[in-house]
Amino acid sequence: MVNQYETVFIITPVLSEAQMKEAVEKVLAFLKENNAEVVHEENWGLKKLAYPIQKKSTGFYYLIEFKAESELIAKMETEFKRDERMIRFLTTKMDKYAIEYAEKKRKKKLENAES
Repeated sequence: MVNQYETVFIITPVLSEAQMKEAVEKVLAFLKENNAEVVHEENWGLKKLAYPIQKKSTGFYYLIEFKAESELIAKMETEFKRDERMIRFLTTKMDKYAIEYAEKKRKKKLENAES
């Protein structure tokens, strides 16, 4: 069964802009190879972490919303664990309310950008 998920991951801050983009591309490529449909993605940029992780106090935050089979999540999390550029990741299954909320938020952002 296909569900909608939201993954937020934090990439180590020691990477260059190009290396950071490459890490994101790797995740997107993995999703496409496994027949997932990317609904939305957002680069939240470099942010301060709530507490140090691997002696780092900042990280590049990135969000991807996608539709996929539930079996894909375990495979994706294994990929995250293998990639030393990833500091943290969290994937959540979105219920219909979360999906609605995310869509409204995106629409509002678009309207604000246009005006």
